[in-house]
Amino acid sequence: MSDIDQNTQAARVFYRLVRDFVNSIKPWDVVTYYDTGPDEVLDLIKVSLRVYGRPDEHLCVMAAAGMDTVDEPLGQRRIALPTEAQLRSLKQAAGFESRTDYRESGKPTWSTD
Repeated sequence: MSDIDQNTQAARVFYRLVRDFVNSIKPWDVVTYYDTGPDEVLDLIKVSLRVYGRPDEHLCVMAAAGMDTVDEPLGQRRIALPTEAQLRSLKQAAGFESRTDYRESGKPTWSTD
């Protein structure tokens, strides 16, 4: 099993889709709001675990928080994140999958390509 993406731009597209999603949220939209804690300031994986129940969604957390690099401090604040269904839709639109159990031969197992 290869961890290298066949679509080398998928992660970049996913990041942009999450940023656009978060920037377009209206007050009446259903999303997941999360207040980050002091132990999460430098650990996006903890946020991913607490919101989605798995460590794989740290790129989503990074994009939703507007961070440019993984070593940038998250800070203590409220962030809006896509729900599981919204996250799945954004991943499919980008052709990106962060979960290794949903990847095979460098592409998502749900992909129709």
